[in-house]
Parts: sequence; C-alpha cells; structure tokens
Amino acid sequence: MVSINSFRQMSLSFPEATEEPHFEKISFRVAKKIFATLDITNKQACIKLSETDQDVFSAFDKAIIFPVPNKWGKQGWTYINLSKVPKTMCADALKTAYCEVAPKRLFSILNID
Repeated sequence: MVSINSFRQMSLSFPEATEEPHFEKISFRVAKKIFATLDITNKQACIKLSETDQDVFSAFDKAIIFPVPNKWGKQGWTYINLSKVPKTMCADALKTAYCEVAPKRLFSILNID
C-alpha cells in the first residue's frame, strides 16, 4: 500500500518535478509534461508509460496496475490502485513514467543512460 503523501513525495523526488492542479486531480510534471496524476478521492494514480512498459507492469496484477480503459490507455496511460500496490513496485512504475517524459539531460542525475 502507498499513502497519498508517499506518492506525492516519490513524485516530487525526481529532478525538476513539479506539482500542479489538473482538473479535479493533482498532476506531477517535468518540463511541463505530465508523468503522473493523483486522484485523492479514489486513492488512485495514473502514470504515463510506453506500451511495452504498460504491458510489463500490468502483468503483475491487473487489479493493481492496469491500462486506462479507453483511447488514453492505448497511449500508455495506466492506473495504479494505491491501496493495493507494493511500495517498491509503485516506485519503479513512477520512475519509469518520469523517464518516459523527462528530457534526456535529466537522466544523468538519475544515473540512467
């Protein structure tokens, strides 16, 4: 399980990550691009993954991590049930989402090639 505060802290731990409103949710962005949103009411996050990464993370348990069921899901947007996801898996998925949209210049800060 991942608390709302833990998800927020993880999201903001990435270089140049910011928190901004996004309709009725909270968004986390890097270089003005959203890599995650947070729905506090439903204790659910939504992250941006590649199709391949979406398949990999969804294979863990489709009740915990699963594609958004519409055209957004086909673009890689993926829900995470924060009440059920293990913290390490959430952190891995969130880092993957950040790397999906972050400028390559920030990868050296994260020790990613």
